[in-house]
Amino acid sequence: MGKDVLGTVYETLLCSPGMNEAVKIDLKISRKAILLLSSLIESGAGDDGNVPGLLGLIPPEDREELKSFGDECLKKAGLKELSEKIKTLKN
Repeated sequence: MGKDVLGTVYETLLCSPGMNEAVKIDLKISRKAILLLSSLIESGAGDDGNVPGLLGLIPPEDREELKSFGDECLKKAGLKELSEKIKTLKN
């Protein structure tokens, strides 16, 4: 029951006015944190249809936006190639 209520709350928040507006964020974050964040996004927003918990409530197009964000962070930090090599080790 609590899971359904939480899902309804998040669905309501995601549909709220202004939630699709772009926001510019200027922040400094370590390369380590970028690599970890990108890995979390990639593993949590998978395409295998088995998306657990809260991530299961996120529409597929929004998951793609998160993946794009993670990729862009990797590119800006110069970690895209390293990330790709790490992915090959996982497979």
